[in-house]
Amino acid sequence: MTPDPFLDLHPDDPAWGHGEAVGTGGVRIHFVRQGRGEPAILLHGWPGFWYDWRRVLPALAPEADVIAPDLRGFGGSDAPELPPEEGYNPVVMAGDVIALMDQLGIESAVFAAHDIGATVAQALARGVPDRVRALVLLNPPYLGIGKRRFEYRFQREAWYQHLHAKPWSHELVGYNRDTVRIYLSHFYDHWLGRKEALRPAELEAIVDVYSRPGRVEGGFNYYRARMIQRAGESEADPRDFTIETPTIVRWGELDPIIPPELSDRLKEFFPNSSLELLPGVGHFVPFEAPDEVVAAVREALASSG
Repeated sequence: MTPDPFLDLHPDDPAWGHGEAVGTGGVRIHFVRQGRGEPAILLHGWPGFWYDWRRVLPALAPEADVIAPDLRGFGGSDAPELPPEEGYNPVVMAGDVIALMDQLGIESAVFAAHDIGATVAQALARGVPDRVRALVLLNPPYLGIGKRRFEYRFQREAWYQHLHAKPWSHELVGYNRDTVRIYLSHFYDHWLGRKEALRPAELEAIVDVYSRPGRVEGGFNYYRARMIQRAGESEADPRDFTIETPTIVRWGELDPIIPPELSDRLKEFFPNSSLELLPGVGHFVPFEAPDEVVAAVREALASSG
């Protein structure tokens, strides 16, 4: 196996290929870019930032133009002081991605998206389908989950979303580096299927980034926005929200927060989709199963070329 030259790099290392663009409303959007060829844009989840894709970026770079932005409020991107429902909902974040594409001269791209990034990718596919050549969705929240998300068996795992909605929660979690580490460590320990996929140095690097001013609050603002929106989505009719874009779905079988049983309505909302479950994989598919993700993105690039 060829050694990975990026394996031990901190996310701040310039070798990753950092850049900046201007999103909607002048918000500064940080991204990492590697490779050349057909564009593939990677959208991260929570708790994370572009670094979720650290094992995917270098593997795809020899054959694609791979771009991993930080959504607003995350990583190196700005966290604007706006009401969450106005400044941090998936449609606004999708606007940032379109602005990034325009500034990089990218007309359309394959999107790989995980967790909350998948809600942004779906906003793109519904709002500007001509800019989305294909989707690769990893453990995606989608409207087919419906009212089931409010059942106790799921809510007992989703307690943190209610905490994030509290206006003081970021002050509690982000009090100092130790509190950030304690909080994030819970999710990485509980949601990982392949525990060895997160090395101690990688966890410390993630804590470094989330310990910076505004990073905890920026991530929580997404949940504050979504808490307001979700009530109106629980009765979603597939006829109103169908995404025709070719879609490849990979789902970790051991994900406790978005379990694979919730994939049962994918075909109603994504009629041109295929699904593969990943044994032994939990929630963090981008770095638990990078080989499977790379293969799926390659398939999407080949089929949409």
